[in-house]
Amino acid sequence: MKAVTWHGKRDVRVEEVPDPKIEEATDAVVRITSTGICGSDLHLYEVLGAFMTEGDILGHEPMGVVEEVGPEVTNLKPGDRVVVPFNISCGHCWMCERGLQSQCETTQVREQGKGAALLGYTKLYGQVPGGQAEYLRVPQAHYGPIKVPDGPPDERFVYLSDLVPTAWQAVEYANVPDGGTVVVFGLGPIGQMCCRIARHRGAGQVIGVDLVPERLARAREHGATALDTRDHKEIGDSIRQLTNGRGADSVIDAVGMEAHGAPVGKLAHTLVGLLPQPLGEKITEKAGIDRLSVLYAAIDSVRRGGTISLSGVYGGMVDPMPMMELFDKQIQLRMGQANVRHWLDDVMPVLTGDGDPLGVEGFATHKLPLAEAPRAYEIFQKKLDGAQKILLQP
Repeated sequence: MKAVTWHGKRDVRVEEVPDPKIEEATDAVVRITSTGICGSDLHLYEVLGAFMTEGDILGHEPMGVVEEVGPEVTNLKPGDRVVVPFNISCGHCWMCERGLQSQCETTQVREQGKGAALLGYTKLYGQVPGGQAEYLRVPQAHYGPIKVPDGPPDERFVYLSDLVPTAWQAVEYANVPDGGTVVVFGLGPIGQMCCRIARHRGAGQVIGVDLVPERLARAREHGATALDTRDHKEIGDSIRQLTNGRGADSVIDAVGMEAHGAPVGKLAHTLVGLLPQPLGEKITEKAGIDRLSVLYAAIDSVRRGGTISLSGVYGGMVDPMPMMELFDKQIQLRMGQANVRHWLDDVMPVLTGDGDPLGVEGFATHKLPLAEAPRAYEIFQKKLDGAQKILLQP
């Protein structure tokens, strides 16, 4: 089969690789019909190469049709249309039973000290072949895959794999009061969806912050007040002017370590990328430095007693946190990988009901054949051609 494989910094290729097969009784094999490129895939493309092996298959936002199931998979059959969550979880361990599927004790990558294994995401998370491919082996298929109805286009459901549950959890963790104000830093795919979900769930004012004109325009089209950081010397002051001088009730950081600016963090990432792989791994894992400009802005922008929700990925271990300010402002802070299956009962009715309140159909700015994956990564990473969300179609 053909699959998107990693070969180094900014070097992904579409290559012939062996077809996946059933290896465990709880496996399934899915023929992929649509698969997304996520903002966190750009971390592998740009920053986290120390944890990759040449030839790794990328991708963690797939959906398709079941081709084959193992003997212990009784909930699926060939021909079923499914979305595959990015975290691999068993559904019956202590963590899964408490809605923490991203910490599944059956698939935890203990040798790396990490939570549940993820599709297509470095040896830190199990080095499981990903879904930017024609076919995908799905572990724990007795629980993970989400059956969806035939009829609506893939775009209606493909974002159940990651994007919609991640944004839903970010808004939930932000604890936005009914009619309250939420600020979303970063208007990439997750940030855009956070804005839409926050409005759908009753936020009175949604403020989006970014510096890419196309992203800002898109957020405005869906009812957000969009602030261009280049027009605001102190973004916290501008947000306080919009919130009676207090700051926002809730702030969502949907940027993480890909934040613009922050030259120290950028330099650190670049230097680590030049080191031999074993040394680069150790420095990233034990002494990493993130670009914390957005997190500092979030802390500045939230009101006293407010909540910050982190959905952007951070990888550093020695970043200086402004603990005095966090404590003095009595800020609540929540974060973590999305527990995809936990939010299914909340999200599925929104996607299968009347209309399209989250605008998932048409959310992708680009749909490209799998063969064009190298170009897709390049335009997404460089923000060319208005690329904001890309679906690959094998």
